[in-house]
This record gives sequence, C-alpha cells and structure tokens, in this order.
Amino acid sequence: MSEASDATYDDVCAEVEAARPELFELCAALVAAPSPNPPGDTRAVATVVARHLARFGIDTEMIVNDPLMPNVVATVGNGAGPHVVLNVHLDTMPPGDESTWSVPVYSLTNRDGRLYGLGMGNMKGAVAAATVAFRLLHQRRADWRGRVTLAAVSDECVFGDNGAAHLLASRADLVGDALLCGEGPGFGRIAAAEKGVAWYQLTASATAGHSSRVHRGASATVRIATAIAALDDLNDVVVAAPAGLDGLAADDSEALRLSVNVGELSGGSFVSQVATVAIARLDVRLPPGLTIDWFESEVGTRLAGIEGVAWSRLKGWEANWSPMSDPFVEQFAATVRQVRGADPGATVRLPASDASRWRQRGVPAVCYGPQPTLSAGVDDYAHETEVLACAKIYAVSTLRRLAFG
Repeated sequence: MSEASDATYDDVCAEVEAARPELFELCAALVAAPSPNPPGDTRAVATVVARHLARFGIDTEMIVNDPLMPNVVATVGNGAGPHVVLNVHLDTMPPGDESTWSVPVYSLTNRDGRLYGLGMGNMKGAVAAATVAFRLLHQRRADWRGRVTLAAVSDECVFGDNGAAHLLASRADLVGDALLCGEGPGFGRIAAAEKGVAWYQLTASATAGHSSRVHRGASATVRIATAIAALDDLNDVVVAAPAGLDGLAADDSEALRLSVNVGELSGGSFVSQVATVAIARLDVRLPPGLTIDWFESEVGTRLAGIEGVAWSRLKGWEANWSPMSDPFVEQFAATVRQVRGADPGATVRLPASDASRWRQRGVPAVCYGPQPTLSAGVDDYAHETEVLACAKIYAVSTLRRLAFG
C-alpha cells in the first residue's frame, strides 16, 4: 500500500472509533426490533435502518415482494468505477424457549465485552457495522469512484424468495462487481465459499397387517430406519479442497465434510398395526468438491437393496465459491489481517447465505462478520470489539476496491 492509502486507512479507522457510540446505539435499536423468521416480519427493523441513514441525509428505498418483508436499499455513486454491494439480512432465527436465555431476548446487554440479544451474532451486529460503514463511505464519496450499495434484506434465515432473490430478479442494477456479505462463518474467519444444500424425502411402504404377524424388514418403519442408517454413514465423507480454495484453516474439521441430517421422521398409525407408510426428510450439506449428482448416485447405490423405499429431491443447489486468488478476496483478506493484527484463516460456510446468489451470477463474494461461533442460539451474542472491527473492515475494504479499481 502507498503512504496515501495508509493515511486513508488510519483516518477511516479513527472515524469508526469516533462512531463507537452511534454503532452500539444502532445495535441496541436493531435488537429491540424483533424479526424472527418464521414468521419473518422485518418491518420494524427495516425502519430502524432507514431512519438511521436518514439522520445523515441518506435516501433509502424499500423494495418489497411480501409487504411484511421489506428490503432496505441505499446506493451512493461518484462517477464511473466498480460497484461494491454490502449485503446483510434483517431477519433472525427464532429465540427458541425464551426461559432458557440468561439475558433479555430483545434488549441489548453488554456483559464482559459481549453484546447479547437475539440476532447480535446472526446478524444484527453485522447490520449495524455495515450501516455505519456505508454512512462513512457516503461522507467520503469524494475519495473514491464508482458505486456502493447497502442491501439490508429480509427472508434470509429460511432462504426464502422475498429478500435477495427478489432484489436480484427485479433489479439488475443491484448485481454489482463485488459482494461483501456480513454473514460470519464463525471464529473470525473469512468465507469465500459455502456448502451446497439439498433436501430429500425418503418414503417407505409395506403391506398392511396385524403386528402379531410382522416379519423382519416387513414394516415401513423398519425399512425407513434401514435406509436412514445406510445414508448416515455418509457423514464420514471428507473431500480435498478443490482448485481455488487453497489456504483453508488446518484445524477446520467441518469445512470439507459432507453432512446428512434426518430433520423429520414419521411412520405408522397405531401401535398394534404394521406400519404401511413411513417418511423421512433429509437436509444434506455438500462441501466444495462434491456435487448433487455424486450424492444421488451414492443414494441410489446404498438404497437399491432395501425393499419398498423410494426417494426424491425436494430442492437443491451446488456448493459455490470465489477463488481465494480473486483480487477482491485477496484485498479483503489483507484488510482483515491489518485490522485484526493476525491471519483470520479461511473456511467454508456451513449454512447457506445470500452470497451464493451473487456468486451464481459470476460476482466475487466474501462472507465475514462478528458471529463468534458456528451458529447462533440461546444467548446469541457478538463481541463488542468484533462489531467495531467489522465496521472498519467493511469501510476500508470497500474504499480500497473503489479507490484502486
């Protein structure tokens, strides 16, 4: 980096530090606006983002497919140049049993440097960081050329059609040239890749009869159990990183492992009758290097000898990644190292994110956020220092992409 860019880096980091009260007040306002999905009502939290930007003279647009799930979009431009999209989501996972929380679910609690509240890890901490970063970039628009868009979307937690999917289907101007997604893969790591997702239904059938005359393997429930056991072995499959995904953290045991989970299971109608139908629904996460075709070939082979079992795919998409050697990804990783003072390590995101929707359109995309572990849950939190660091990283990396092309 040049002396000028180093000076700009110092200035931007100082501006984020000065905005610390604003950043954490925004975190509190976001947490206080419930948005669990389901049901996915994000009207209140979308209003928080829009009003915050309006305080600084920034216009926003509400792009809506479902009236309960608005998407907040703000764009600032300054001449010809690259277009960077900052993508965050407004909905959260449900809180579960609220009695198990040690802090209020919808009130920000600062305890020993941890900011607690539903969505702080996934991902209202990143929403606040991206919003403040966008505000600073707006104020610094004389320093760069191109465009920056903040896309704070709905309907991400269930990977629905009313958020980023709707934006990209209806607004070609929001595709951009590079995407920075606030979806943290956990442990402060960078993810330029994520696993593919496929859902399946297994259906076992059998002949009706009284339980006193059942034989081995003759009921639908036993057949479905046999099929599940045959597929459960696939959880041990680990692949090598494909070309372009060099540098994954050596201690990351999950990044390249296939997972097969039976999320739903039902069968039979009465205890003393042979079960004639049993159904299992599976969630499969495919690491880069494995395809849906490969997995389905394995399913066909493993279930071929089990009588009365059929299967079908409910939905699915392949693993996706941007090469770690992509200039935007490399520059982003360098910024993270500079801000945090250490190599963050690279990983593969386990759940899906909206970044995949941009990658499918050929846009390089990286995921980074303050989520501290692999997934959110009871006592959801983010480290105060990480939220602040993310605001710096989002602002600096975007500015560098725009200032230097």
